[in-house]
Amino acid sequence: MTLLWQLFLAFFIPGILGYGGGPASIPLIENEVVSRYHWMSVSEFSNVLALGNSLPGPIATKMAGYIGYEVGGIPGSIVALLATVGPSLILLIVLLRLLYRFKDSPKVKWLTLLIRPIIVVMLGMMAWDFFSTSQSESGWLPMILIGAASFVLMQRFRLHPAFVIAGALLIGGLFMG
Repeated sequence: MTLLWQLFLAFFIPGILGYGGGPASIPLIENEVVSRYHWMSVSEFSNVLALGNSLPGPIATKMAGYIGYEVGGIPGSIVALLATVGPSLILLIVLLRLLYRFKDSPKVKWLTLLIRPIIVVMLGMMAWDFFSTSQSESGWLPMILIGAASFVLMQRFRLHPAFVIAGALLIGGLFMG
């Protein structure tokens, strides 16, 4: 029962604090899963993130379902999913009228402008962690080649990022796994 409670907290807290949706919650989920509870390493978490990004749908719920299942089986998956969608559901039900009433308030707009740079810094820190782990595990050459190929495919050939991510997963699975 303690494990299910930990799973609930690990996904409920990022759901509450992750203002801006799934991408803003990812560094918070990483902190809980990797640093606080030590259920995964940075490398394992980055693999789950890459897998989640390659599939359609909201990233936070996909990660919650997978990590919950890995840690606590089917009950863990259910608890993690409920904890992930719970904060949004509560906010929608309880605070929708209040937010609608003050949507044009200068204070609300100012608060939103202040939160955006924080989210950018958190995503940057997570990207740096993934970059460092990738460099130490795979080396500079594969990392630079995959990054450059991804950039060229998306910018020059306008290939959809989903195909680039799927290709990078395939290359990583075949040659680096």
